[in-house]
Amino acid sequence: MLSTRVTVVIPTRDEEGLIGEIIDTARPYADEVLVVDGHSRDRTREIATAHEARVILDQGKGKGNALRLSIAEATGDILVFIDADGSHDPHDIPALVAPIKADQADMVVGSRGRGGSDELHGTIDQFIRYVGSQLIMLAINYRWHVRLTDSQNGFRAIRRDVAAQLGWTSNLTTIEQEMTMRALKRGFRVTEIASHEYERRWGASKVVVWKLWFAYGWSFLRNIF
Repeated sequence: MLSTRVTVVIPTRDEEGLIGEIIDTARPYADEVLVVDGHSRDRTREIATAHEARVILDQGKGKGNALRLSIAEATGDILVFIDADGSHDPHDIPALVAPIKADQADMVVGSRGRGGSDELHGTIDQFIRYVGSQLIMLAINYRWHVRLTDSQNGFRAIRRDVAAQLGWTSNLTTIEQEMTMRALKRGFRVTEIASHEYERRWGASKVVVWKLWFAYGWSFLRNIF
């Protein structure tokens, strides 16, 4: 088993309601908790600092920019990305990093296809998200001869040296599917664990699917070939 340090990366923007709880719950599984803040207008940074996370500002370009910035800023060998709205369970972090520590994977995704989701069913917007993500996943599986179930979930772990080689460009939430496709394209080992996605406990989703359909489609086409 590899001896590795883990940095839990939490991208934030106006997440004061739960950020302290997420930091405290994730800390037992991390050597470092890094909050990359998108210039919040509430008390997110103040609360995160009070809970002894390291806080840095992103460049104001979106989630993808925040995750790319964490590659250079983190001190850990493994990066764990987790959202600050309560939809991911920090107690799943040990299972997420275990295949990497055992040198069985380079990236591990917390799969809603295996663990279930409270956020993908019940409304037209959620239905569109679900169908779109399944079509993208189907194409990825056939393109690279894998059998993954979730390319979109933001809850994932990746070796920092691998992340540095992927050349991510997306600034939007399309960063997750881009990360998955670029890792497969470069021959890195991608696997999954079951992880349940809970209904968000704080704030409103910043992802408006019908406004981003072109971005998701273009990201998919640009990376699939």
